[in-house]
Amino acid sequence: MRAAAPGARPRRLRPGDRVSVVAPCSPVREEDLRAAIALLGEWGLEAVPGEHVLARHPSLSYLAGTDTQRAADLRAAWLDPGTAAVLCARGGDGAHRLLDHLDFAELRRAPAKAFVGFSDITALHEAFAVELGVATVHGPVVALDSFVGDAEAAGHLRATLFEPETRTVLRPPGARPLVGGRARGVTIGGTLSVLSDGLATPHSRPSARGGLLLLEDVNEHVTRLDRMLTHLLRGGWLEGVAGVLLGSWSDCGPDLATVHAMLEERLAPLGVPVVAEFGFGHRPGQLTVPLGVPAVLDADTATLTLQVPALV
Repeated sequence: MRAAAPGARPRRLRPGDRVSVVAPCSPVREEDLRAAIALLGEWGLEAVPGEHVLARHPSLSYLAGTDTQRAADLRAAWLDPGTAAVLCARGGDGAHRLLDHLDFAELRRAPAKAFVGFSDITALHEAFAVELGVATVHGPVVALDSFVGDAEAAGHLRATLFEPETRTVLRPPGARPLVGGRARGVTIGGTLSVLSDGLATPHSRPSARGGLLLLEDVNEHVTRLDRMLTHLLRGGWLEGVAGVLLGSWSDCGPDLATVHAMLEERLAPLGVPVVAEFGFGHRPGQLTVPLGVPAVLDADTATLTLQVPALV
């Protein structure tokens, strides 16, 4: 199986840049969108919402517009030569549904640009890595209070986008080794349930081989997390993974200690470094972590060192 490869790195942002805000998943509230645009404006960015960013699916209340509407906004943003970055307004549900509505050959012809989001956006991170060969940014979605009301999370993202050379050594407070050791690889991954759902489907990578794998999730009982992780293990998807970084497991019952015990039991036999509580995911002050970037994981010191900045 082909190993994870570094992606083409987009350019960093500069004051005055125009960025697009799109809603590829769940609905966005207008007041949250206004707050996001205002904060991005304080960063010196001109934030332009997609045409359908406030749309609602006519019958499925959990989707922001139809699949074709959401895909059209993402396509327009990526192909727009005046757009320096594409920022996702929300995660939620629906990213996998978009993939068959995107012409990746068309998108491949456009220059790479920063693409930011997390949670269900994991499906798009995977597709952009596999089909476009670009590095992306696992960071906050902007039209939620977890961005506009969380100065720490917003600060991590801003530094990564504007001054990526200051964000090459990541060692969040509270990070700790589950399995010690040192490994090199390319950062990949995101939300466990979304990765599991994408197994063996088009636009998803065939395995985590050569990757430093990020995993986190929210609102999933430990028994479901166990089944999803076991699915990846039994399917051979984790064969050859270089190391694992574990983020937040918010509202994953019955308690965090049980979740960590399950993760350690399932991952330790891989014989690779594993670090827990690495600060990314569904949590306050979430850490922004670039994907598709070569890095070194030192589990003994709970440190991830990017070998190049996320953006150029």
